[in-house]
Amino acid sequence: MVSQSLPVVSNCTVFPDQESTIGELKLSVSDLPMLSCHYIQKGALFTIPPFPISELVSLLKCSLSQTLAHFPPLAGRLVSDAEGYIYITCNDAGVDFIHADGSHIHVADLLGLADGDVPVGVKGCFAFDETVSYEGHFRPILAVQVTELADGVFIGCSVNHAVVDGTSFWNFFNTFAELSRGVTRISRTPDFSRDSVLISPAVLRVPDGGPQVTFSGDAPIRERIFKFSRESILKLKAKVNNSNWEDNGVIDVAELMGKHSNDTLKFPDGKLTALTWLKNAVCRETNHKTPTVEISSFQSLCALLWRGITRARKLPPSKTTTFRMAVNCRPRLEPKLEPLYFGNAIQSIPTYALAGDVLSKDLRWCAEQLNKNVMAHDNATVRKYVEDWERDPQCFPLGNFDGAMVTMGSSPRFPMYDNDFGWGRPVAVRSGRANKFDGKISAFPGREGGGCVDLEVILAPETMAGLESDPEFMQYVSGKGGRKEEAALVEEGKAKAVLEGDVAQATDLEEKREKGSDRCMARGVNWAEGEGADDRGRGGSRSAGLIRRVRQQGRGTSRGVFIYIRTTVGHISLYREIEEAIQGFSQACSYGT
Repeated sequence: MVSQSLPVVSNCTVFPDQESTIGELKLSVSDLPMLSCHYIQKGALFTIPPFPISELVSLLKCSLSQTLAHFPPLAGRLVSDAEGYIYITCNDAGVDFIHADGSHIHVADLLGLADGDVPVGVKGCFAFDETVSYEGHFRPILAVQVTELADGVFIGCSVNHAVVDGTSFWNFFNTFAELSRGVTRISRTPDFSRDSVLISPAVLRVPDGGPQVTFSGDAPIRERIFKFSRESILKLKAKVNNSNWEDNGVIDVAELMGKHSNDTLKFPDGKLTALTWLKNAVCRETNHKTPTVEISSFQSLCALLWRGITRARKLPPSKTTTFRMAVNCRPRLEPKLEPLYFGNAIQSIPTYALAGDVLSKDLRWCAEQLNKNVMAHDNATVRKYVEDWERDPQCFPLGNFDGAMVTMGSSPRFPMYDNDFGWGRPVAVRSGRANKFDGKISAFPGREGGGCVDLEVILAPETMAGLESDPEFMQYVSGKGGRKEEAALVEEGKAKAVLEGDVAQATDLEEKREKGSDRCMARGVNWAEGEGADDRGRGGSRSAGLIRRVRQQGRGTSRGVFIYIRTTVGHISLYREIEEAIQGFSQACSYGT
């Protein structure tokens, strides 16, 4: 199902560039409940690449084909056997690839205002709109839509939620970006093992026609992104923990971040790099005078949100409220699952409290309720959840059924801004229409890094208005007036280095692209254009011409192209005087020959 809001330039099927060696993967106790959920819709907004959109589309098809060889389930289909068990058959059936025309839309149009709602135009940047995951029996498990903008590109992925959770989704997206940059070896290989307690003999019985979503898609809602800087989050955490804070620039690797609070973190050489999600860790506090349990930054933020929404809903004191958080079971199970286990490995933890208690007690009390549940969710609890589900298999009841529920999804620790396809990090990360209802919250890392968090908040219009006027909540929100920082960057139209060291890293980008293009030419890009037409290999030659075309349009040496690719670019055309940039950088950088 292609979004009808934007004209479709082309629509094709992309196949893996190597045959799958995986047969069937049984859906787990964590996968099966997601069959009634919409496909996950997440994507990244970029400034305009320094080469024609036709070359970008060819390059992305080529790299997607390579990526699918590392993620065979995404190119497969769901199947049910005679006994009712549901599997992913890794049959290389392919994925949808859509090129949409949004050339009348600017990057700033999709960013909107800092104090305004998310523009509705973002929804048109995704395929499989409101598609239920059970339909993976009849349609592709993955669809990639590349939307051409007036001054940028949006790359949106729609993936079956019964096949992936957030960890698996962003591992795929990161790998897709890596291979687009021309890497020869991916950095995070997925694990497809199916030998844990999550693989159950229980059968989920589905109604004729398959399960449906459990919430109304017609209810009026507003969607807004609230940004929280590192400084405001540290102040909030200090208040919750009744301590002072000092931003000393030191990363505390033990910092708890909500649903990933028990994750095992591994760092090469014990160092943090500026180009990974690790930079999103929160600086530790220096004052730990009290012996009480420390509440994490993310749990503090969740408590603030719980109070603000409860107050805005004007619930009676006797009303029971629910705050749901998804937890990652990979590190909680014994034996542990691999960190890159592919599939769903999450469980939803509900925390209950009377509205009167949420509002009359302090932030510390609310945060403690969340903290207790997260910390108690150990191996035994995970296994009990599995046993409870096996006694009564059912799809996950997603929604706000009593008007007093908040559901937190996603995570600020997902590496969303590591998705560099070759010309810089995303300007922003956005989501589609999927799985949105009153009380649904998604947490994203802020683009600025360093512990910033963006909360995508979905509420009924009157509740959103109440939250926007809540002094306790809004005092911690950053950028409340004017355009978002990203939008201002785009409008300013100045090229500057994204991160320290990017220019030096750019010197080998051409070699990587050449190697990637050569692989496409050698293997042949496996995709079919239109209705079944076999056009394998044609895109490979188009991708191979990418660097040559960039050189020709870059006016001069390829070094100018490197600088251009590794910069954050606004309305700057590729035809600007790149040689001027070379002169400016050449005094401080060494490029080699």
